[in-house]
Amino acid sequence: MTRIRYGLISDLRLWRKHSGFVSKANKNSYFGGCVMMRVSLKGSSVSNRPTFCTIFLIIACIGLAVFLLSGCKKEKKTEVVPTVEVAEVVQKDVPIFAEWVGTLDGMVNATIRAQVQGYLIKQNYKEGDLVKKGQVLFEIDPRTYRAALEEAKGQLAQAEARWQTAKANLARIRPLAEQNAVSKKDLDDAIGAQESTKASVVSANAALKKAQLNLDWTRVTSLIDGIAGIAKAQIGNLVGPGQIEELTTVSTVNPIKAYVSLSEQEYMTAQESKKTQVGRIPLELILGDGTVFPQKGEVAFADRQVDARTGTIMVATVFPNPNNLLRPGQFARIRAQMGLKKNALLIPQRAVTEVQGRYLVAMVSTDNKVAIKQVKAAERYGQLWVIDEGLQAGDKVVAEGVQKVKDGMVVNPKPFEPQPPSKPEEGQKGETKTEPVQKAGPKPTVQPKPEKR
Repeated sequence: MTRIRYGLISDLRLWRKHSGFVSKANKNSYFGGCVMMRVSLKGSSVSNRPTFCTIFLIIACIGLAVFLLSGCKKEKKTEVVPTVEVAEVVQKDVPIFAEWVGTLDGMVNATIRAQVQGYLIKQNYKEGDLVKKGQVLFEIDPRTYRAALEEAKGQLAQAEARWQTAKANLARIRPLAEQNAVSKKDLDDAIGAQESTKASVVSANAALKKAQLNLDWTRVTSLIDGIAGIAKAQIGNLVGPGQIEELTTVSTVNPIKAYVSLSEQEYMTAQESKKTQVGRIPLELILGDGTVFPQKGEVAFADRQVDARTGTIMVATVFPNPNNLLRPGQFARIRAQMGLKKNALLIPQRAVTEVQGRYLVAMVSTDNKVAIKQVKAAERYGQLWVIDEGLQAGDKVVAEGVQKVKDGMVVNPKPFEPQPPSKPEEGQKGETKTEPVQKAGPKPTVQPKPEKR
C-alpha cells in the first residue's frame, strides 16, 4: 500500500494554482509525476528527504532575498575632502641676480726653482704654512760653490797684483819716454799691460760676484709673502737646471682672484646696468657648502677678447681674504645683482611642479576647487619663485599637499606656514639672498656646474 505525504501535495497544488506554471490539461500528469517521485514500495514509509520542487523553491526564495537585501544595503560612499596649505600670490619688487661658477687663483703664484745644481740637504718650511719674502725654504749642498767662491777670490787677488805691477812699470817708463830714454814701443807695451791687467781685475771681480751668487742660490728663498705649497723634491734629490727645477709654489691669497666666464650678453648687461661700470658692481662669493663669504668682491679686469669658440669673455674678480680661508683651485659661485624686477609675482618654490620642462601650480578658487594651471617661472628669490605669466596678485595656490589634489577637486584650505630657511641658505645676517633659476630653453654660458632646483 502506498503512502503519500498529503501536506506536500497540498502545497504543490496551491503553488500551481497561483503561479500558473502548469496548465489544467496536464495538471494530473504533473501531480502524478511528483507523487511517483515520493512513492515508497512494499509498505515503506514516506522518505523525509526534500523533493526536487522543494529544493527549487528554497533556492529561488534565497536568491530573491539576497538580491533584495544587497540592494537595500548599498550606501553611497562619501568623498574625503583633503586638507591642503595654500599661499597667496605676493607682488613686490625683486632684485635680479646673475650667478656664475668661478675658479679661485692666487693673486700672485711664484714658482720656486733651484738656480744651481746640487743635492737637496734641507727643507726649512712646513708645507701649507704662511711664509715671508726672503724666508729660506730649501738648502742645497754648498761645498762646491763655497770652494768656487774661494777660487774666485784668489783669481781676483792675482789680477789685482798684476795690475799693480803694470801700473808701477808704466809709472817708471813714462818719464823715461818723455826724455827719449826708452823707445816709444816700450811705452806702448807698458800702457797695454796696465790696461790689460786692469781688465783682468774687472773680470776676476765679476767671477767673484758670480761665485758668491751661486753660493747664495744654494739657500732657496721665497720671493713673496704667501702660502707655500707641497714640496716637489725630497731631501737627497739632485736638483737644479736639467734636473728637478721646480721645488714648490708660493701663492699670495690675500686678496685672492676668482676667474669667471661671462657670455657677451651678460657682459653687455653688466656694462649697461645702473652702476654703469662693471668693475663697480659688488660681488658675493658662495662657498661649496652653500655659505656666503663675508667679504664683498669686485671685478678687477676683463680679458682683451671674447673666446670665439665659446662666445664668452674671461673676467677676473678680486675678494679680500684676511683669514686665508680661500685657496687657489677652489670652485665657488660668484653672484652679482644685475637689475630690479618691478611688481614681480612670488609664490613658494614648493608650490611649483616641473613636468617635462613645464611648470605647473594648483590654484584654489573661492569655492575651494582646484584648477591645475601652467605658469612661466623665472628667477628664484630665497624660498620663493618669481612667476612671469599664469597668475595674478591675490591668487591662492597649493603650497603643501600638492600630491593630494587633482584638477576639479574640492579641498579644505588652510594658511601655508613656510619653514625657516636652513643656515647655508641664510647667508649673512640681515641680508636677503637670491639665486637664479634654470629656465626652459637656452641657458647662460658659465663654467659647467649642474644646479638643483
